[in-house]
Amino acid sequence: MESGYVTTPFGRRPMSLGMLASQQLTETIEPGMKRSKWKLFRAICEARPALGVTDRALTVLDALLTFYPDDEISEEKGLIVFPSNAQLSLRARGMTPATLRRHLAVLVEAGLILRRDSPNGKRYARRDRAGAIGEAFGFSVAPLLARAVEIESLAAQAVADRELLRVTRERLTVCRRDISKLIAAALEEGISGDWEGISAMFRALLARIPRVATAEDLTPLLDEMGLLRAEIVNMLERRIKAKKLDANESQIEHHKQNSNPDSINELEPSFETKQGEKAAADNDPNAGPSDERRLKQQKPSGGMSNRAGGAADPGAGASLKSFPLGLVLQACPSILDYGPSGTIGNWRDLMSAAVVVRSMLGVSPSAYEEACSGMGPENAATVIACILERGGHINSPGGYLRDLTRRTERGEFAIGPMLMALVRANGPTARHAS
Repeated sequence: MESGYVTTPFGRRPMSLGMLASQQLTETIEPGMKRSKWKLFRAICEARPALGVTDRALTVLDALLTFYPDDEISEEKGLIVFPSNAQLSLRARGMTPATLRRHLAVLVEAGLILRRDSPNGKRYARRDRAGAIGEAFGFSVAPLLARAVEIESLAAQAVADRELLRVTRERLTVCRRDISKLIAAALEEGISGDWEGISAMFRALLARIPRVATAEDLTPLLDEMGLLRAEIVNMLERRIKAKKLDANESQIEHHKQNSNPDSINELEPSFETKQGEKAAADNDPNAGPSDERRLKQQKPSGGMSNRAGGAADPGAGASLKSFPLGLVLQACPSILDYGPSGTIGNWRDLMSAAVVVRSMLGVSPSAYEEACSGMGPENAATVIACILERGGHINSPGGYLRDLTRRTERGEFAIGPMLMALVRANGPTARHAS
């Protein structure tokens, strides 16, 4: 039983399983199927890398399609073209015969055309008395029609990939510019921070950009640069808020000193309240408002003395931005084992897991509370996850956490570089939240 029409090449050219598969594929063409030959050719040009053909081979295919009599390829109009080498060479921009044969072989190997060789290897067609072609020998474009849907899908994917690469390149360029100018602004303003380390990290990221890059190459670099930019902006914003806080405190202090023009400190600088005088004033029915003012002015202000003594503002760390939960779990997959039911789906789960890990690591409740106050609860849980991930590299987790909390309050600590280092260390093996 025959499995369909099979033809082998003329002369010394060998037969291959790929050629046989291409011939079998042509028998799957649906009845009535049609495609514009030039639209299909443009799709092949878009999908050229995926199809494994060269630009010179496409020049030959372009020349072959000019010999097809209609704009639409269909079985009803025939699928074989039979130009001579001389005519094909002219339409292929004067390509030499040897080069022409080589690129024809590339098209056959890629499964875009088939050879229908005659008994003597010549290309020709037999016509009936009415002039219609009865049998033809040459090159069949049937694989183009059989693979039309596949080719169009590959072309659409190629266009999408190219657009993604363009957008990724643009975002990377903007991110590089932002980081460079933000670092320059920080150095110009004399803002405290490890700007040398940040600059070195930035240069290392730039060095990893390949000359010829795909979107897959640039996407992780863009993520890391975006993380670095966010951390720089975070540091600068904390500095801006600290300046505003200092300015507000200075204005409040100035207002307290000068808002009362009849201040007893200014009118009677030698006045001193003696012990028991307040009680006497309270019991004296003739005591006037000026006496009450004098007593109030002699009472020390607990809130101001605490601040003057250097106590940390409980809300100082509230401006420290937290990073995406997915990024934290990518950098610190070990924390997943301590979440509810062995998984972490939101920040509440992460903070619950951090409490368990905190106790396991021997971090005191007070140290963790200070971290939550100074960094914010999300960032404190993130730091606990990082400490867990680093394992035996930290001798005293509690002391390390307290040190990071103090550095955060001074604006000297950034979580971003720690997360980036762990992301790179874990690589593609890191687990993600379910």
